[in-house]
Amino acid sequence: TAYEIPKREWSSDVCSSDLTVVDGFVGIGLPEKEQLAKKMRAACGCGGTVKDGAIEIQGDQRETIARILTEALSPAAGPATLFGTNKAAMVCGTAFAAVDYSRHVRLPWRTLVPAIAVGFLGGVVGAWLVTRIAPEGLRKALPFMLATVFLVTLFGGPVGREHAPRFGPRAEAAMASAIALAMGFYDGFFGPGTGSFLIFFLVRLLGFDYLHAAASTKVLNMTTNLGALAFYGFSGHVWWRFFVPMAIANIIGASLGTRLALRHGSPLVRVVFLGVVAALILKTGYDAFAG
Repeated sequence: TAYEIPKREWSSDVCSSDLTVVDGFVGIGLPEKEQLAKKMRAACGCGGTVKDGAIEIQGDQRETIARILTEALSPAAGPATLFGTNKAAMVCGTAFAAVDYSRHVRLPWRTLVPAIAVGFLGGVVGAWLVTRIAPEGLRKALPFMLATVFLVTLFGGPVGREHAPRFGPRAEAAMASAIALAMGFYDGFFGPGTGSFLIFFLVRLLGFDYLHAAASTKVLNMTTNLGALAFYGFSGHVWWRFFVPMAIANIIGASLGTRLALRHGSPLVRVVFLGVVAALILKTGYDAFAG
């Protein structure tokens, strides 16, 4: 098992009582450990803390703690593991779509290359932060953020129907990099709606049409996913046994979506975009306030 419950003695200059130490954690970060420690203290009726990545509880509490771990950690996983496993599969889908788009749509690589680099960095930093704090506040704000995107897109005029970049190469690259950095951090830290936000900003701020925005989004989203996956995978926050079936499903979905977008162009992409955002509003709203 990934969770060990060894027992050691306090050194004589600290305390003479036993100490139960829970370590060897895989797949959960500091916020989850603190919640577990709180639950253990309440169940055992004694003190305890999280120290150097391990949970320390006063006294010989191995039986009680084993029961709590079984209830709390099987088969559930912490947010970092869920995010990491999801990113592993999403990388395959976004990469497949990005390659498919690049064969048919002329992508602005001078704009995208620096954005790719900072987007990757943002994904790494966001993923690291997940293991330090829980994104509960963002969870409740997300439905309102998506609702703003939906309303601006629906009632904001004919923006996105024609591909009309608004800036020169350097300014466009700088703005795309700022967008990619922010969205990379968001994608690594939380994730839902990243593609929708990217399309929205590329259309509204840079003047892309929906087809070019969707194609560029796949490239950027692939790299933000890779950044997050680099941290999650290195730190053991990925359930690789679920990777293959999830990756296959992502690739199939990406293939179908890309072919439809290339066949029907920006008008269909805009309709699908609104539909996806509407579904995300309902899903994230339910998760945040009713789930």
